[in-house]
Amino acid sequence: MTEIKAVVFDLGMVLIPFNYDFALNRLNLLKPGSGDKVMEFVKENYHHFRAFEAGKMSEDEFITMLMKAGEVEGIIDREKFCYIYSEIFSINYDVVELLERLKQNYRLFLLSNTNSVHKKYGYENFKFLRHFEKLFLSHEIGHVKPEPEIYRAVEKYSGLKPEEHLFIDDIMDYAEGARNCGWKAIRFINYNDLIDNLKNLGIMI
Repeated sequence: MTEIKAVVFDLGMVLIPFNYDFALNRLNLLKPGSGDKVMEFVKENYHHFRAFEAGKMSEDEFITMLMKAGEVEGIIDREKFCYIYSEIFSINYDVVELLERLKQNYRLFLLSNTNSVHKKYGYENFKFLRHFEKLFLSHEIGHVKPEPEIYRAVEKYSGLKPEEHLFIDDIMDYAEGARNCGWKAIRFINYNDLIDNLKNLGIMI
């Protein structure tokens, strides 16, 4: 079996769970129904959300659409809206604690479908991010998982063979996307399951 040299983590729901209800409820307090309208708009126009994650739509354009959908223009400014839209994250401390241990024997990378607003106003200052050699963020790369190009971007930087990468993601399609590129992959369910899978792959933790 090829030795794994790099462990690549997804961000959302693996390291940082998120709950859009936090944003929805705060917007509803500002204007009844506002949060519901924003979330409904995102669900019905998911292609816009995906385009924003892929860096194919500007921050200004995306936030303007959401504020119009929620009918909050003139009630709050754009920055306040961005904060509310992004204060949805918590931290999986048990998984985060693994990073320091894994870092002793493996190169660590982050690979996430995300966007510039959530980065800037949500998770950018989380201290655990310093454990990663490099962050590969969809809006900066111009591709989203499970597109092969986003995994290849990691390989190009790491200089490692595909099979020397292990990817951990909570979404099966994204884990499969990594496998299709020749990587090892684990679908994240919870901490204990992750530990079992890492041990089965011979990962030193």
